[in-house]
Amino acid sequence: MPASVGGGLDRLAAVRRVTGGIDRRTVVRIGIVAAVAYAAWLAIGVFGRPYNFFDMKIYHGAVVWWASGHELYEFVAPDTTLGFTYPPFAGLAMLPMAHLPVAAAGLVNAAVSIAALALVLAALLRPIVDRLGWPLWYTVAIATPLAVAIEPTRETLGYGQVNLLLFALVMADLIALRWRSRRGTHYTEGDGPLLRFVYSGAWAGVGIGLATAIKLTPALFILYLMITRQWRVASTAIGTAIGVTLGSFGIVGAESRAYFGGVLWQTERVGAADMTPNQSLAGLLARLYDSIETPGLLWLAFSVLVLALGLSRAADAHSDGDELTAFTLVGLTANVISPISWTHHLVWVIPAIIVLVDHAVRRRDASRGLVPRTAPGPQGGSSVWSVLRPPIGYPTLTGLRHGVAAVGLYLIFLISPIWPYEHQLPEVSHYQDGLFGALMENSLALALIVLVAALPWRPGAEPAFHTDRMARAALLYARR
Repeated sequence: MPASVGGGLDRLAAVRRVTGGIDRRTVVRIGIVAAVAYAAWLAIGVFGRPYNFFDMKIYHGAVVWWASGHELYEFVAPDTTLGFTYPPFAGLAMLPMAHLPVAAAGLVNAAVSIAALALVLAALLRPIVDRLGWPLWYTVAIATPLAVAIEPTRETLGYGQVNLLLFALVMADLIALRWRSRRGTHYTEGDGPLLRFVYSGAWAGVGIGLATAIKLTPALFILYLMITRQWRVASTAIGTAIGVTLGSFGIVGAESRAYFGGVLWQTERVGAADMTPNQSLAGLLARLYDSIETPGLLWLAFSVLVLALGLSRAADAHSDGDELTAFTLVGLTANVISPISWTHHLVWVIPAIIVLVDHAVRRRDASRGLVPRTAPGPQGGSSVWSVLRPPIGYPTLTGLRHGVAAVGLYLIFLISPIWPYEHQLPEVSHYQDGLFGALMENSLALALIVLVAALPWRPGAEPAFHTDRMARAALLYARR
């Protein structure tokens, strides 16, 4: 045998030994993940807008200006009227990027934000994929590019915003609540005190407190925690927010006084209410009235109504053992009632889509007469399969409306139909394209309001959050 042929056979044998241990299903899954990622990249190119880290340039310019000895809130970005609008603690957190070029700062922010999103998705999807028997890595690898492609995420990354990081901080408290309710099941005897503290969930509330100190709208989660009588978590969140804010006063007192004494109340610093990307209730009403300003009393009345509706539904979801939906409803409510909610703020549609998909799957399982019911116990809970009578009608279609709602919600935020109908007063009326154009320009805001009013929760989806009394009742029910 010629030496060249023999060498080639040896190399081929080596390749076979390496690939022989690779499951073909894994290869197929990797191919699917690559295809989904590529499709998401194409979708961003088709439905997204030109991005050049516009907001990151403002943040970067502000902290560079500040680091050079000027007042933080006196900074105005070149060729704009925009300046730094976050509290001083956010400025301190962003100050290290003054040592990076603006493009590098934007790329670092994008990488960290995507990593945070992937971790959040892993945490949110873990209970679902465990129940269904799906591989977690595969589900998260598909879900992450799909989530990146939709309007709030691609705008956050493209503009260099921090919304995904704030989202991750709030969701960290949801995970801490899970660990706290299942105390003792996540660590072993060999773990040190730090790991024991982390897995104990005793720090639940720190994430919401930090997010509130960076941007005030997450404070609504503190109100939710108080309504649902999660006093320890609420106290931790309040203490963290106040402590960080007071610490900022001690470090940068002049900037803190300037912010809380004036900048906080200057809403015109962020833009006019009727601007198309403002998909809050205030923006919706301003555009419907074809006015630059929001009708104040009308906005206040509807905001109180939406606030009461959102928080009451979140409290009901919590009482029924679905903390993810409760958190999602609070986040969506904050988006609706905030005076300004740019499209990159609307990241709470991501868990809303997850809830709708899971609700559809659960109803589909119920139509087959077998439903997984988890009964909580002192060590986290045990799975019990309950046999139910299939619903009357067409079992194969059970859950279809929730599945269609999830797909429809995803497509709305993927396509983002507001941009072809973007208008700006006083040059162009918001009714320039008729009622259909007005509907499209306000479509994301309308979707948020519908979600606050109609997003379903999944009783027993998070049974670890039940009180001890409810846990005992669930165990007695499961043993019947």
